[in-house]
Amino acid sequence: MAQSRVSSYSLESQRVSLARGSSASLISPHGTREDGRTLHECRAAFLQTGAVNAAAGSAYAEFGQTKVIVSVFGPRESKKAQAYSDIGRLNCNVSFATFAGSVRGRAGQGVEEKEYSQMLYKALEGAVTLHTFPKTTVDVFALVLQSGGGDLPVVITCASLALADAGIVMYDLVSAVSLSSFDTKLLLDATLDEENSQDGSLMLACMTSRNEITQLSLSGEWPQGKLSEGLKLCLDACNKLAGLMRIQLRISV
Repeated sequence: MAQSRVSSYSLESQRVSLARGSSASLISPHGTREDGRTLHECRAAFLQTGAVNAAAGSAYAEFGQTKVIVSVFGPRESKKAQAYSDIGRLNCNVSFATFAGSVRGRAGQGVEEKEYSQMLYKALEGAVTLHTFPKTTVDVFALVLQSGGGDLPVVITCASLALADAGIVMYDLVSAVSLSSFDTKLLLDATLDEENSQDGSLMLACMTSRNEITQLSLSGEWPQGKLSEGLKLCLDACNKLAGLMRIQLRISV
């Protein structure tokens, strides 16, 4: 296992807004949240490549209580990929460990895993140069070890890092963040409790050096004029997170 690491960071100086909407009971009169963060502050995070020896590439990401590990295999020959002519095939699978959280294991978990797998594929498809591995498949397996809020953007970020660790040619790294609205407040990188109290949610994944959004998901209610502000917060957060991902890759060389 490669022992390259990026140490935990809170991004205090960068003020990355990775939080999400929460109820008034979750925000103090001083504007801080239950974990001590401001509304526009990231959770402490940890990134590591080379987490799985048997994989072509892998990564581990820990954002607060959310813990994800991703393994990448291939490119390898695939009959399915041959149907795609001269381009390769990207296969993405997201699953939750049975011990990932108290809300897991319910009847709808399989549906959620399928939706996350599809969204992961959409977020990464535009970043991977599929024509560089024709008639072969690259498999991306993401496992959520602990669900602590903002699971999907952590999965996307970790998967992008794992692909780069595997040497898969990409146009750019993909970083992702989530944001939640509650009344007139916007919170980035929310915890699970905050997500359960949100009025609306926004998830954005992008290639920051190319200024291209690869995935955008919007749901719920949004105060007038707040959506544009939310997009700016997410783009700024993605840019800072991508910088940390590049630092991790340089350390692992």
